[in-house]
Amino acid sequence: MAPPTESSSPTDHQAVVALAERLETLPWVLGLYVAGSLATRDYVPGVSDLDLVALTDGTPDVQVLSSIHRELDAGVAAGADLGCAYVAADRRDDHAAPHPTWTHGRLVHRPLTTIPRAELAIHGLSVFGEDVRAAFPEVTADNIRKASRAEVCGYWADALKHPHWWILEPEIAELSLTAMARGRYAAEHGRLLTKTAAIEQVDAPAWLRDRLRARRRGDPAPLPRLRTAWFAWHDVRRTVASLRPRGPRTHPPRLRQRRLGSDS
Repeated sequence: MAPPTESSSPTDHQAVVALAERLETLPWVLGLYVAGSLATRDYVPGVSDLDLVALTDGTPDVQVLSSIHRELDAGVAAGADLGCAYVAADRRDDHAAPHPTWTHGRLVHRPLTTIPRAELAIHGLSVFGEDVRAAFPEVTADNIRKASRAEVCGYWADALKHPHWWILEPEIAELSLTAMARGRYAAEHGRLLTKTAAIEQVDAPAWLRDRLRARRRGDPAPLPRLRTAWFAWHDVRRTVASLRPRGPRTHPPRLRQRRLGSDS
């Protein structure tokens, strides 16, 4: 499956075209939009997921959607990790509302949160329907800062309570290294980094960054499980500590010193 070239549009990706052809026949699908690494031109076949967002008129028929995606996953989209969030038009501005989402071979219900919305508003491309920037309004820099802090200090702070995840599931270690780099950058600048650019910001030894670069290119560079887990878990711990909101500083009550010879 060839990646988009500089002269081609990401909307010409064969899996995107195949999904669009099927969704356009459904009267309750209003638009389809390319998001994620394919929109930012950071897509690497066999490494990146295909992230799309569809706008629907009301609640979509999840049985129909599941049937379409299973067919594509078994055919033209095999191995491409084609995913799509189906956002109801009357709930498009609700960042916390769950929407039917096909991801990694199954249908789940989850929100289209602020960070992917920002990526969509900045880099997103329309496959069909109204222009993506009309369908999904701009997300401000302050919104990006708040959302990145919330993600790091929410999901990743909770994940810290399970250090064995980093050892038992090596993909979590690899994901967290780039997620922390992206989170720190977004929280400071109010802008987003691609995953490829984030590797240059990873807080890890040079040898580990070299292997992350290779893996991002699609080269099978192995990551030492225990050493990678150690660096990644500690990186999350440092990042959570640096981005966690700090409340007012409190001091322990001062003990009154009794003066020698005094009863007070």
